[in-house]
Amino acid sequence: MKAAFFDIDGTIYRNSLLTEHFKKLIKYELLDIREYETKVKSTFKQWDERTGDYDLYLQGLTETYVEAIKGLSLKYNEFISDQVMELKGNRVYRYTRDMIKWHKEQGHKVIFISGSPDFLVSRMAHKWGADDFCGSIYHTENGALSGEISPMWDSHNKMKAIAKFCEKYDINLDESYAYGDTNGDFSMLSLVGHPRAINPSSELLARIKETPILKDKVEIFIERKDIIYKVNSDVEIM
Repeated sequence: MKAAFFDIDGTIYRNSLLTEHFKKLIKYELLDIREYETKVKSTFKQWDERTGDYDLYLQGLTETYVEAIKGLSLKYNEFISDQVMELKGNRVYRYTRDMIKWHKEQGHKVIFISGSPDFLVSRMAHKWGADDFCGSIYHTENGALSGEISPMWDSHNKMKAIAKFCEKYDINLDESYAYGDTNGDFSMLSLVGHPRAINPSSELLARIKETPILKDKVEIFIERKDIIYKVNSDVEIM
């Protein structure tokens, strides 16, 4: 069986699902906005002005988010998660949207693997017709989010998840595809015969260039406005 493994944030979705969820929680006054302003605002400003590191921004945002939503009622969380998907679920890249469709037409297993919360990843997988998925598990207790997380945003855990999917569906990795954009997707790209980096971060691109077995193997696609560019790994990092 051939499979196509897709990261979501920055690969399918043109932002971060976690970010959208965080913003909605603040908009509906379910979180104290000061949590966002004091801990994330400066990091976001650096990234927004392209003076900061994207992976660092996501790390800081995630840490603040995990702390802020502890104790959030599942009832409110379900409502906000539905709002995110209804209002933002179509904000995807054309290239990966078309690749999802193509893989499904070929009979490949389409699997979403994301560091975003499982309650958002499950909705995204349903919306775009993925055969299976896994995300960071946000554990619950007494009808609320407990604050305990089983993460899926790093290479190690994504590798373990792929191994489980391979066993479940008898997947041939040498004939399979993977799509990712950051360092957390490196192992996923390394495992398959057809790795594709979508709008890669400078950190991921540098790592690809430093890995001989991947340098000539990874296909790199850049989507800007309504144009999709295919470049090689020798593209200069500015």
